[in-house]
Amino acid sequence: MTASIDMLVKPTLTGRRVVVRPVSVDDVPGLLDMLADPEGNRLTGTRAEFDEDSARRWYGTRGEQDDRLDLAIVERASGEYAGEVVLNDLDAGNRSIGFRIALRAGFQDRGLGSEATRLVVDYAFDTLGLHRIGLEVYAFNPRARHVYERAGFVYEGTRRDALLWDGEWFDVIEMAILASDPRLSGQIAAQGVLRSTSEG
Repeated sequence: MTASIDMLVKPTLTGRRVVVRPVSVDDVPGLLDMLADPEGNRLTGTRAEFDEDSARRWYGTRGEQDDRLDLAIVERASGEYAGEVVLNDLDAGNRSIGFRIALRAGFQDRGLGSEATRLVVDYAFDTLGLHRIGLEVYAFNPRARHVYERAGFVYEGTRRDALLWDGEWFDVIEMAILASDPRLSGQIAAQGVLRSTSEG
């Protein structure tokens, strides 16, 4: 079962606004900039602490992982690293995986995250053959929840007081999309996704 979910192949997915491709050490300055944004960290619940050396080690080893995809979101218009989208926590036996996305300050509210989400969801279902993609979104981030709902993710439940941030408790919203659920893949095609290539 695991062998049929080939996550050593790292795809490049191209849409109208973004290219989603494997992360590289060249993306480290963008990653460090993203992690230096307190509001972005709050919205994603990120507590990771990287310096340049540890960030280079992290991004430098992502291509070797056979149970996750770490992909850079690159804005096509500028060629800049806009953020990352990750498929992780693979449960191969149940053909299920986790999803997370983060954008740098200045790249939000421009449709980049929405398009990257749809591209990766389509890849996970149509190419990897996964059945379920789950995610968490914090109760104080309704904008992200709306984006996920538009992509086809469905509310599944609430874990109460599951995040402690700056001394305050917040609920975590659980959402998921199944391969059989309606999704916006048809709209992606209509918007002109240009190609999907893979790199071994």
